Amino acid sequence: MTDNTISSAVIIGAGIFGVSTGVQLARRGIRVTILNDGPPANGASGRSLSWLNSARMRSDPYHRLRMVGIDRYRTLSTRYPDAEWLRFHGGLTWDADDERNEIDAAYRHEVSLAYEAQKLSANDAAGVTPGLDVRAITPQGAIFNPGEGWVDLPMLIGVLLEEFSALGGVLVMDQGAARVMVEDGRAVGAQTSTGNRFAADAVVLATGPAVPKMAAENGQTIGDGTPIALLVQTKPLAHPLRAVLNTPRVAVRPAPGGTFSLDADWAADEGVTMRADGGYDIDNSVVQALLIEAAKVMEGNPKLEVATIGVGGKPIPADGEPVIGALKAIPGYYVAFSHSGATLGLIVGELLAYEVATGSEHPMLATFRPERFSGT
Repeated sequence: MTDNTISSAVIIGAGIFGVSTGVQLARRGIRVTILNDGPPANGASGRSLSWLNSARMRSDPYHRLRMVGIDRYRTLSTRYPDAEWLRFHGGLTWDADDERNEIDAAYRHEVSLAYEAQKLSANDAAGVTPGLDVRAITPQGAIFNPGEGWVDLPMLIGVLLEEFSALGGVLVMDQGAARVMVEDGRAVGAQTSTGNRFAADAVVLATGPAVPKMAAENGQTIGDGTPIALLVQTKPLAHPLRAVLNTPRVAVRPAPGGTFSLDADWAADEGVTMRADGGYDIDNSVVQALLIEAAKVMEGNPKLEVATIGVGGKPIPADGEPVIGALKAIPGYYVAFSHSGATLGLIVGELLAYEVATGSEHPMLATFRPERFSGT
């Protein structure tokens, strides 16, 4: 399929949004170059918990987009049924035993949306989610969502880039950071820090937490609520846990090769300090505390060891909703900036490529337009 609106595009960022959009554009016969400061998935996509879900409460449009996002992963899983990087073993969540516990309300809300959910006591959860230490579940119980899953984004990005390359797409990784070139009020391509220019009919900015600042360089406002995130990857161990656990003190996600990915907001808040040079210092005692919290919710309370630690901004818009589509004040300039990058990774690429290629707006993105922050 070839669209007549544009013939070339440049994408800045080789995370899941950038690569997914690039593949979709290449499938339409458009010449695409992806620019990235370093190897693919070296930003937020490389330190994402990557839990595929639409649990709890959010706006209806956001819920629908996430559900379609999960649907695309199910389609992908039929192409790669044995892939170690994509699994649907469900998700289990519970809240702390205090006045903030919202398990009952969350369960009722999910049922009202026909989002598959089971409310379980600790004893019931044992039979549904092998590998769990049921003693960690609070008296209010837990919610099991059988349709949830997880994806390893770096591995998925690698698979997508193979197709991208086969379709004639070009990935540039060795020319430093890039910026959008705007001439006569229109985006005309991108320029790397080495001075090379890549002309294009359209530019997509998909640089994760850097999107608001980069858009501001061209006078565009995108509300930014990005916090610091910490993701710990464990060394391999033999353990029966397969579901994603989202608990009051830690989130635990199985990962390829018998490893586990761990995160928690408190660990990032207490354990990460930004230096004056923009780098990060990590408090090892907080990392060890996170490992202990993860072991508490896993059967046998295994000794977990650190393999890698990822730290950096977690892309979250100021109002929590995705920011996807054209910057209407600058023709040819598109952005993708959102939390839930894993869940939305495939569908955002699909819908954004549709908009870039055709010049039309997709109705599913109607409430997620960037101009909501500028009032235009």
